[in-house]
Amino acid sequence: MPFGYASPEQIMRDKADYARKGIARGRSVVVLQYQDGILFVAPNPSRALHKISEIYDRIGFAAVGRYNEFEELRLGGIRYADINGYTYDRSDVTGRGLANLYASNLGRIFTESIKSLEVEVVVAEVGDQPDGDAIYRLTFDGSVFDEHGFTVMGGQAEAVAGRLKERYREAMPLADALEVALVALTEPGGERPPVAQLEVAVLDRNRENRKFLRLTGTRLERILPAAPPAAETPASSEAGQASEPGDAPTGPPTGPDGDVDDGSSPL
Repeated sequence: MPFGYASPEQIMRDKADYARKGIARGRSVVVLQYQDGILFVAPNPSRALHKISEIYDRIGFAAVGRYNEFEELRLGGIRYADINGYTYDRSDVTGRGLANLYASNLGRIFTESIKSLEVEVVVAEVGDQPDGDAIYRLTFDGSVFDEHGFTVMGGQAEAVAGRLKERYREAMPLADALEVALVALTEPGGERPPVAQLEVAVLDRNRENRKFLRLTGTRLERILPAAPPAAETPASSEAGQASEPGDAPTGPPTGPDGDVDDGSSPL
């Protein structure tokens, strides 16, 4: 047997372990259905590097892992959506089509490249009615999971999903859904992230045309007090204005510890 030989099975296991460790270092993201659409919630201390974004009229994107890697996936999805929407019809751009595109790319990279991507992705599409909503979770190897109700990605995903399952119910108002997500993201006895370190967005089926909306600053603060707190936490908020998709963030990219981030660290 040649020196340094490794079986294909061992190579795949090593790449999978490597990707899982990188993803586990990222903060969890919760995606769940609520009364009027789909809610995205993620602790994120960076004001410049978004983990949650709009892809198309009805479609949102969320990811954990290495920012520079999932940002390339996001931009590729936007190009795919724009080209197909322009060439055919905007209604031909679907969450399922984007999930298939990402699954193909992730699977090819995992199989053919020396290093797999350290990312996990959710593609969500809001329908005209709740039964038309779709949530697809994609893992680093291209596997696709059609989720119903809610899904969780990132570090401590199993623990967060367990807390979320205990409290989640269908057709919750937005304030209740946000409170449930924050309770799930907060470790027992821990402090929930302050408003300034939360990234929150919705796909609201009641909005005209583009359904994606970021909830920031005072708009987010108005929603949070509507739900009773699950535990005593210090009051912390930062005033700001609601931003629409495409608004340019200000300030240099920062990592979890406040250092300037080059986009390569887990997010």
